[in-house]
Amino acid sequence: MSDGTATTTTDLDVRLEKHRVELTGYCYRMLGSSFEAEDAVQDTMVRAWRSYDKFEGRSSLRSWLYRIATNVCLDMLTAGNKRARPMDLTESTPLAQAALSPRPDHTWLEPAPDTRVLPTTDDPAEAAVAKESVRLAFMAALQQLPPKQRAVLILREVLAWKASEAAELLGTSVASVNSALQRARATLADQRQPGADAAVSDPLDEEQQKLLDRYVAAFEGYDMTALTELLHEDAIMTMPPFDLWLTGAGDITGFMTTMGAPCAGSRLVPVEVNGLPGFAQYKPDPEAGGFTPWAVQVLEISGGRITGFHCFLDTKRWFPLFGLPLHLEAEADEVEQGV
Repeated sequence: MSDGTATTTTDLDVRLEKHRVELTGYCYRMLGSSFEAEDAVQDTMVRAWRSYDKFEGRSSLRSWLYRIATNVCLDMLTAGNKRARPMDLTESTPLAQAALSPRPDHTWLEPAPDTRVLPTTDDPAEAAVAKESVRLAFMAALQQLPPKQRAVLILREVLAWKASEAAELLGTSVASVNSALQRARATLADQRQPGADAAVSDPLDEEQQKLLDRYVAAFEGYDMTALTELLHEDAIMTMPPFDLWLTGAGDITGFMTTMGAPCAGSRLVPVEVNGLPGFAQYKPDPEAGGFTPWAVQVLEISGGRITGFHCFLDTKRWFPLFGLPLHLEAEADEVEQGV
């Protein structure tokens, strides 16, 4: 390979990589899975690299990549699979009837680290829209839409593409795009999702930060009285891969002191997840000492209270995705909390 060809190849790799995060965010919204989104983007990059000599520059490189990514996602969605949260599948279970019944991984809407799906921007309004569009409630609502409506809604309302641009990407008419957008909006309005009213400032305002500080103190101290004061009366707790979900502070704290009792003495490490505050939870490891991964917690906040408390328990998948260690030494836990 000549030096000129090598340079061209390197330049193309750099140009493609500049779009990886935003494409991952797009594919994540389409697919509802962090891992499937990364696979879809990798497939997109490979297809783009292989067919770049056919790219005639009639559209921007970014638009061309989005067209490829859309086709990859639509192909992946042909099986009709759509990700969900526990409350999208079953009724809330009273604590007295609580049972931990797992469902397969492909059932669940997955969490995503902000750094992997939210590109950096100097526009606060653009950043706010991007964060809102990966929050769990909105993501769950997206999964209720047919794939092409989902693509139209994301392109038009999240990425602010013109109807003509979306039509060109999807190979359809402006009228068809506008009709799909109208139907998608109507579906989302009819299917109001739990957690949709969660209001989180970016960055967190002083009251929200105080709420989180109080939450960390209450959880690490396993102080159920203090935790009850922080939870909204209709707060929801979920624990994928289990389909159980609980409603109300009484059942949530009741679960934590019974089936969840081994979590007493846990340590929480802050993470940025789905445009929301979150924590990596490490519980005491009685065998090895220190602390072992237990859950990635995602919190929804509204009106000065915690309205959603979502614990994703598949730590062998989630902790590496978030760049988190798989063990905390006992003497290091206070250092971790101070990061």
